[in-house]
Amino acid sequence: MSEITTSSLSAAEVGGDVLVLAARAEADAPVLLGEESGLGILPDLSALPALLSTLGFTAALDAVVRVPTAALEHSRRDSLAPTLLVVGTGDGDDVAALRRAAGRAARDLAGTEHAVFALPADTTERLAAVAEGALEGAYVWSRRVPEPTAPLARITVLTPLGPLPRTLLRRSPADAAAPVLQRARVLAEAVAATRDLVNDPPASLTPTTFVEYARRAADAAGPGRKDGRLEVEVYDDKRLAADGFGGIAGVGQGAVHPPRLVRVAWTPRVKDAEHVALVGKGITFDSGGLSLKPPTSMPTMKSDMAGAATVLSATLAAARLGMPVKTTAWLALAENLPGGAAQRPGDVVTTFDGTTVEVTNTDAEGRLVLADALAAAVAEEPDVVLDVATLTGAQIVALGERVAAVMGSESVRDGVIAAAGRAGEDFWPMPLPAYLRANLESPFADLRNAAVGSRAGGMLVAGLFLREFVGRTPWAHLDIAGPAYNEKSAWGMTPIGGTGFGVATLLAFLEDRITGARQGTDQAE
Repeated sequence: MSEITTSSLSAAEVGGDVLVLAARAEADAPVLLGEESGLGILPDLSALPALLSTLGFTAALDAVVRVPTAALEHSRRDSLAPTLLVVGTGDGDDVAALRRAAGRAARDLAGTEHAVFALPADTTERLAAVAEGALEGAYVWSRRVPEPTAPLARITVLTPLGPLPRTLLRRSPADAAAPVLQRARVLAEAVAATRDLVNDPPASLTPTTFVEYARRAADAAGPGRKDGRLEVEVYDDKRLAADGFGGIAGVGQGAVHPPRLVRVAWTPRVKDAEHVALVGKGITFDSGGLSLKPPTSMPTMKSDMAGAATVLSATLAAARLGMPVKTTAWLALAENLPGGAAQRPGDVVTTFDGTTVEVTNTDAEGRLVLADALAAAVAEEPDVVLDVATLTGAQIVALGERVAAVMGSESVRDGVIAAAGRAGEDFWPMPLPAYLRANLESPFADLRNAAVGSRAGGMLVAGLFLREFVGRTPWAHLDIAGPAYNEKSAWGMTPIGGTGFGVATLLAFLEDRITGARQGTDQAE
């Protein structure tokens, strides 16, 4: 993880190897962001936009250009970093544009020792966007062979929110930037951990090794805490069978590596803390089982555990931040392989809550493992439950590769949308039409796991299936099939491979639940 600090000094005083600027596209010439806001962090760079235009830089979205400081007039280059890096934001200049621009710059600066970010960061919201974008953009998958170029080592964000050096003051003022940077670090590390898990080869990340990782990560976040406790409980294959987790056991029965269910609980020492349950699909490799996927669909199926990685990372982040909301992550882990003991189309399984399900398609396995985990989660009577899954190809058909779907109880669904907006992630609300429920009717069981011979509304039918296992608990289903894995070119702060999508939204959602609970207490008093 890159080191990040803030400075309230000017760009000329901080120095660094590269000075990062952002520019918005305009008809005549690019407009530098921050220069017109009078932040006082930049020298007079009024001649730079014209120079950028001569270089053919239009400030198009994600475009970058490097300019030697020596190209500026002598009076305007004194003490500046040797290189200017300018990132285009298209026509955007809001918080989302800042986050993306900072991430794009950090990606481009791999191998650089010290970069100074002179993007608008005069409010806590803007500072958070720049810090989060820069840290997430600096990600590299460390287990790549051969070794990748090292990420940007040191980031300094120029902001008036940080304290001035003690040499300039009799006493140091409160540092408004400190909590913002702390949250940005924790979030970026959670996103990086999720990306690492998704990028790991499926031979390396089995249900068993995923459990080992969860234990190590919880051990690192939990010991010695006085503000709460962090616990890990593991259901092995024998316990899954004995306790009636037929969905998870059935999906994993064809694999050499047996299935697991992991419960990771952060319990703050706060009286009457709200309880949020997070359920994640963790298929460490999905071949489709006996309903085999086509070969072209399999290389990315190591990412089918992104939901479990997301909820685990969000829960550990909540613990690291000492958030006063009880957060329980349920990781439903299995490999879906066509072994000799594999589940067959036509089998009937019984889930944890006693529901019988006819398996009509073994490639609709995610909803089976989620059914068990959801039933176990709601048995603890949480205030709200979210499930996160790379569940359906229909989600990608409907919304593309960068927008996720959310459906469920209206209030919870809307809460996810609001949290995602602040987190800088794109979710779109989807309905659960009553007429599609007929697709789940079976003559042999309470439900069937997939409609036979129909692809209509596949994402919505999957949501309706999951709704059967939450009872009256407020609930939302987050289908992140498209955004969880990027097969194409990197963009903004998003690398190729695992993206960590959803972690920021979950963290924002948890924060909103704290705020809502406090407001409710105030009104009651």
